[in-house]
Amino acid sequence: MTASPPAGAPVLSATDLWKAFGPREVLRGVDVTLARHEVVALIGPSGSGKSTLLRCLGLLESIDDGQIFLGNEDISDPRIDANRVRARFGAVFQSYNLFPHLSVIDNVTLASRVVHRLSRREAEARALPLLERIGLADKATDHPDRLSGGQQQRAAIVRAVVTDPEVLLLDEITSALDPELVGEVLELVRDLAGDGATILMATHEMAFAREVAHRVLFLDDGVIVEEGPPAQIFTAARHPRTREFLARVAP
Repeated sequence: MTASPPAGAPVLSATDLWKAFGPREVLRGVDVTLARHEVVALIGPSGSGKSTLLRCLGLLESIDDGQIFLGNEDISDPRIDANRVRARFGAVFQSYNLFPHLSVIDNVTLASRVVHRLSRREAEARALPLLERIGLADKATDHPDRLSGGQQQRAAIVRAVVTDPEVLLLDEITSALDPELVGEVLELVRDLAGDGATILMATHEMAFAREVAHRVLFLDDGVIVEEGPPAQIFTAARHPRTREFLARVAP
């Protein structure tokens, strides 16, 4: 049974977010909150705006209107130092985005060394136990092309969490994987959730969302149509559009 969402002030919140690419409105007045240690699953059809929402929240994409707060700081203020704010997030996307010319350990420690100014010794002291935990310690000096897709994605997740980010943004991180590799990546996310990470995760893995998330948001055509605990969304959705979507993807 999924635990109740943590209480308290949100660590991340967005109000009335709008984003268009040319004439196409991708986000249309989206509101999101995320409490510390909460896991929120973002579901919806392809093209509904899930990836754009995550990129806007992490300041990887500009917004047209609305506000975004990380803690008490308005990070949508155009005067903000976006690079400083991005360093407070961990982000993992569909493609692994590992640097092919760097070893696994250099990929994983890059942000710690360059952004957070840790020495190589300090950065590796943080990273190696995480690589050990996910079974990649023996691959630390290998380059990404020597790893399977699942191993590359797990390394990308370690790279995102090694700096102890305030919020972890995960965007369809299993969609590029062969089916047999999906489980090992989701197991790592399950462990992170169990450790108390704060996660907003766009996913097509409905069973995983049902099991691990505290709340589920259903996004369709740039609008959050419905949100609630997994038990409500997956067994007693109120909105016809939610029920229609789930009937197709989670019969």
